[in-house]
Amino acid sequence: MPPKKKGKGNTKKEKSKKSTPEKDDGVAEKYRRSALDVTVLKEHLALRSSVARQATVVRDDLKCQIRDLEQVLSQDRSDMKDITADLNRQYRSMETDLQTKVNRLEVSVDLLETQLAECQVQFKSERERREKTEAEKDAIISDLQSKLDRMESECEKILHGCLDSLLSHLAETRLQWEEQSTVLHQEVKDMLSDFGINPLHI
Repeated sequence: MPPKKKGKGNTKKEKSKKSTPEKDDGVAEKYRRSALDVTVLKEHLALRSSVARQATVVRDDLKCQIRDLEQVLSQDRSDMKDITADLNRQYRSMETDLQTKVNRLEVSVDLLETQLAECQVQFKSERERREKTEAEKDAIISDLQSKLDRMESECEKILHGCLDSLLSHLAETRLQWEEQSTVLHQEVKDMLSDFGINPLHI
């Protein structure tokens, strides 16, 4: 090549060598910014992981409370079932006893009717006895009905009491959960704000 062209070639190489440090500074700056972004992202991910763990703990605690409440409700239902079965048994027993008494009274009436046909002399005394027996039967029926009404009323009170207690406990648990959730959300927002992160952008 002619000497002039070689001279021009050397000048371009020198210019290229002079611009290299500036390019290196730009690359280093980009690298520092990228490293800073990576660090911020790592901290953000660590924060979100911490929040997720706390939320999981709260969720598991609420599940435990719900299971406990379900066990209480199941026990209450079992108790109510036992009470109902016992009341039914008592009612059937009283009904059987009453039927037995009624059967005996019917036999008595039949006997009295037979005796009435046989002897008019004993009519008055037998009639009074029958009226007394009927009065006793009515008194027994009335007494049994009163007892049955009282037992039904007591069962209703027990049932309402159990349900009211359960609803109250559920309401308290829900209020505690909402308070804990509100505090947790506020703490997360504060932590994000400390890192300069807007929670609305997440």
